[in-house]
Amino acid sequence: MPAFIYLASQSPRRRQLLDQLGVRHEPLLPNVAGDIVEDAEGIEAALRGEAPAAYVQRITGLKLDAAVLRRKRRALAAAPILCADTTVALGREILGKPEDARDAARMLASLSGREHRVLSAVALQVDGQRRLAALSVSRVRFAPMSARQIDAYVASGEPLGKAGAYAIQGAAAQYVEHLSGSYSGIMGLPLHETAMLLRAAHVLRDEAPTRLRGR
Repeated sequence: MPAFIYLASQSPRRRQLLDQLGVRHEPLLPNVAGDIVEDAEGIEAALRGEAPAAYVQRITGLKLDAAVLRRKRRALAAAPILCADTTVALGREILGKPEDARDAARMLASLSGREHRVLSAVALQVDGQRRLAALSVSRVRFAPMSARQIDAYVASGEPLGKAGAYAIQGAAAQYVEHLSGSYSGIMGLPLHETAMLLRAAHVLRDEAPTRLRGR
């Protein structure tokens, strides 16, 4: 069983969620001093007409590819590498991270009083040849939000840097009328799917039936 895994994410929420599983992890972050600068924004660009599920799985795979090369360039010890990405979708429209406060307010106004999907893809590079991946899809309905409520939430700064311009674990929870799916997936790392991958890679000790998509 591996002593640890690499987590290729800067999200503190993903670190906290991995801690819940009791999995020892080390960061494998891009753009450290002396390293090759990686184009994170370029990786996250959506293709024209791309469906949200295809988008989030493709982006996760690209981020994992970059992390695998990063580990090799830095000559770090071999260990499984975990990567995840989350996006919000309103129909086929992909709502990524807002560009600014105005964009965040636009996104929140579009989500107000409506149901949307939160898609979280997770991928694990087990070794040089084996990669496992899974997708979590949840549905969230927001209560109607007034312009004043949206402005107050945007002013808090919480929507910036968040897909769909909100954080379910933050103040936005007061506007969630209904949620079906994975709460941890909406936060950014679906624990059920992640545990399935880690069991398949023998990172977690307990065994359970798995249904995985290998690549």
